[in-house]
Amino acid sequence: MTVLPTSNSNTSDSGQGNRKNHSLSPLLAEMENALISVDRVRAIRIVRDSCITGSPFMCLETLIVPVLESVGRRWETGDVALSQVYMSGRICEEIVDTMLPAGDPRRVDQPRMAIAVLEDQHTLGKRIVLSVLRAGGYVVTDYGYGLSVDQLIDQVISDKVIILLISTLMLPAAIRSKEVITRIREIQPQTKIIVGGAPFIFDPLLWEEVGADAMGYAASDTLDLVRRMAEEVQR
Repeated sequence: MTVLPTSNSNTSDSGQGNRKNHSLSPLLAEMENALISVDRVRAIRIVRDSCITGSPFMCLETLIVPVLESVGRRWETGDVALSQVYMSGRICEEIVDTMLPAGDPRRVDQPRMAIAVLEDQHTLGKRIVLSVLRAGGYVVTDYGYGLSVDQLIDQVISDKVIILLISTLMLPAAIRSKEVITRIREIQPQTKIIVGGAPFIFDPLLWEEVGADAMGYAASDTLDLVRRMAEEVQR
């Protein structure tokens, strides 16, 4: 299945950011190039010119989401830097917020979602995934980092979260996610839980051992996974 991104040893912040992805259409390739070049003005202009006649969600599905997924795949192959993935998500998040403000009724249909870092203090992976999900049109509550098992469970139950994303950096926190998942399921069995982080990458079966519904290897995987889970729970 599919984890919140940690780092890519094949990539540095100065990576091959301007190399084009020839599998994309000219419009998508132009948008991708604007994002990885951190050119907000050009990205906004592309969206404005190409989405003028369509609905915001059509623009998300046909332009923004495919490009973000492509940027995520290029990070996995070492073609772009992690910072470029993060900034691409932030730029798209800003664009989406202008198209679909937080209070827009078209966002209401989504299942309640949240993301958190369990016990650990790192935030970069969570921030990237959060930006990409928000850029994909999702409203996601950020519970922050360093949460204890009890704190995270209390938040999820209190907020009636339907899709929860848990990020960990160290193995002890990843193992303790099993307690989080077990206790949430006892009270709120409908909650879907995605785990991610370095321990789950190093041990590809760990996500099953802790009882998660899925694991995300990168932000693009997580976006696709959340989209499919959201469709399932709304049926």
